Amino acid sequence: MLRQVVLDTETTGIGHAAGHRIIEIGCLELIDRQLTGEQFHVYLNPDRAIDEDAAKVHGIRNEFLQDKPRFHEIMEDFIRFIDGAELIIHNAPFDVGFLNAELTRASWGKTLESHCSILDTLVLAKKKHPGQRNNLDALCKRYDVMNSHRKLHGALLDSELLGFVYLAMTGGQAMLFGENEENNNTGTNQKLTKQSQVLSSTSPVLLATEQELTEHEAFITLLSKKSGVNHWSKS
Repeated sequence: MLRQVVLDTETTGIGHAAGHRIIEIGCLELIDRQLTGEQFHVYLNPDRAIDEDAAKVHGIRNEFLQDKPRFHEIMEDFIRFIDGAELIIHNAPFDVGFLNAELTRASWGKTLESHCSILDTLVLAKKKHPGQRNNLDALCKRYDVMNSHRKLHGALLDSELLGFVYLAMTGGQAMLFGENEENNNTGTNQKLTKQSQVLSSTSPVLLATEQELTEHEAFITLLSKKSGVNHWSKS
């Protein structure tokens, strides 16, 4: 049995070394390349303000997080969910760095890598498509994964899209929903759309305006130049 967990996070800003924290974790389970319906999803109180530029990317506001648990309160449940799995993450160093910082802060004593193996889909995409854009939106377009409902980042929704992209990149996208490989993509995408609507309905944010989307793209470009860690190029 092959157990994989597709994982994404949202954070208060760029750089855990600068004191930024995780505010959302979204995970979906795959067993033998099929989505099981099991998931781990939580919003977290970071005990610090969210950078305004980051809020424009994921839409999560400080007020929404005030009554949410701290990382140390959900840590053991999170570890139980991901333990022994292969984690599938896009631009893994960003998310892994943040998660390890949270584990250290909570005195867990182990790193994420001691619990899981990690597959970075950004590395995989760059090998398959050298010289091309390989952020999540670009990959969705390349592999005909419907993502028109995705206006802002969200850890659980992005995990679902990434799972579908990963299976498409590795030769079995229909199996995400346990369908026959002979089926065409229409039925699969309909199921993807239905589930995505459920996932996106859990988001606390409103859809971005055209001006906000323009600002979003400008912010991503700025972050790429400043940090060299291009997490928000997942968009």
